[in-house]
Amino acid sequence: MLSTDHPGWTAAALSALVMTVIVAVRYLLTSGAFAWATRRVRPGLYNGLDRQIRQELRWSLASAGIYGAPAGLVAWGWQQHGWTRIYTDIAAFPIWWLPLSLLVYLFLHDTWFYWTHRWMHRPRVFRLAHAVHHASKPPTAWAAMSFHPIEAVTGAIVIPALVFVVPVHIGVLGLVLAIMTLMGVTNHMGWELFPRRLVHSRLGNWLITASHHQRHHESYLCNYGLYFRVWDRLCGTDRGLSPL
Repeated sequence: MLSTDHPGWTAAALSALVMTVIVAVRYLLTSGAFAWATRRVRPGLYNGLDRQIRQELRWSLASAGIYGAPAGLVAWGWQQHGWTRIYTDIAAFPIWWLPLSLLVYLFLHDTWFYWTHRWMHRPRVFRLAHAVHHASKPPTAWAAMSFHPIEAVTGAIVIPALVFVVPVHIGVLGLVLAIMTLMGVTNHMGWELFPRRLVHSRLGNWLITASHHQRHHESYLCNYGLYFRVWDRLCGTDRGLSPL
């Protein structure tokens, strides 16, 4: 049996720790920036929510460890052993694969999120785990990662799993993570960041923004998607937009 003090295990544990810190700092900076913007653009929107925000911070920082650990292990496995299909040579695949791989990752992540999110709304699972997220009434920019550990695990494993299966350039992977972070925060701010002409356009009718996700927090059994409204429309769970 390999000893836990083997240098490889030490490096893997350090990578997981570093990634946890990165995820936590990314959350604090991104949610903090949009919370600050909210106080400027929508003064008073978060008044009286200090206790809720403290809870969102605690759950989110706990989730940072659950997200950071597998990401750090995957990063270590990629750098030290080449375990994943992450690549750095832009010529390794056709150039058209760069934008297509971005869409593939977002669609697969969205699909996973939709179906696990619907599962989270089963009464037993909701009471056990997802109720933590819905305790934010209304959600704030700090609620983006406010998850029970069970829910955090379902969210934390999908991208690390995909990099073992679907080839992705390191730059595209970074863009996927940036979009995931941006949408996770802006969808919970309680006000619509994107222009009305986009939200109500033909393209906007297939994208999820705060107006769409806010309806989920208001009505619960609808609007389960993360990026796209495809699965909500196909499954009859799209209930339109909240008038933010």
